[in-house]
Amino acid sequence: MKAEKKRRLINGSMVAALVAAVAVFGVMLQIEKKALAAYEKAPIYTASREIPKGQMITEENSKEYFKEVMLEKTAIPDTAICNVEQVTGLAARVTVTEGAYLMEDMFEKLNDITAQMSEPVVAGLRADDLYQVVGGVLRAGDRIHIYRVNEEGEAVLAWENVYIQGVFDQSGTTISNDDRNTAAQRINVYLDKKMVEAFYSWLNAGTLRIVKREDV
Repeated sequence: MKAEKKRRLINGSMVAALVAAVAVFGVMLQIEKKALAAYEKAPIYTASREIPKGQMITEENSKEYFKEVMLEKTAIPDTAICNVEQVTGLAARVTVTEGAYLMEDMFEKLNDITAQMSEPVVAGLRADDLYQVVGGVLRAGDRIHIYRVNEEGEAVLAWENVYIQGVFDQSGTTISNDDRNTAAQRINVYLDKKMVEAFYSWLNAGTLRIVKREDV
């Protein structure tokens, strides 16, 4: 009887030890899983080259400007660009340096640009139509203030923070935002349709002047 009791005690101890070992193994697996999760990687996009301010991002040129890299998930900010579709059709709000991690606030949506307009349209003008075009250095994405010179010779603000949709050289070719030398000969801007009549009337009269906004 003593031998049987001893055997039962040994068996019970072995079972208890086995249960404890399984429990410890399970805990270790969870710890290891969490440790590995901390180092789990996910894709994030960086600028493969400098992205000029105002540069429109399309499906075609995204491969030129974007480069996918892998980064630990815990190190990726919530606003990081992890999918090209997130910024396709947007414009760079600022100049993005090569190698920088891309964030949503580096870009702006067309809807944000035209949000205050009841019917946004693109209006075109020639550099010759204005007294001066800020040295010809305007580029897509720039913001300008448009003034009208009244009969008394006073400059009165007509429109502010007008977004330049595109600029073109003398032959009508789009000037790249990378090009900081070619003078803009034609300029397209976003305006509310109800303002277009007054815009072209004052433009033809030669009374419009523009000032480039430099803090964006």
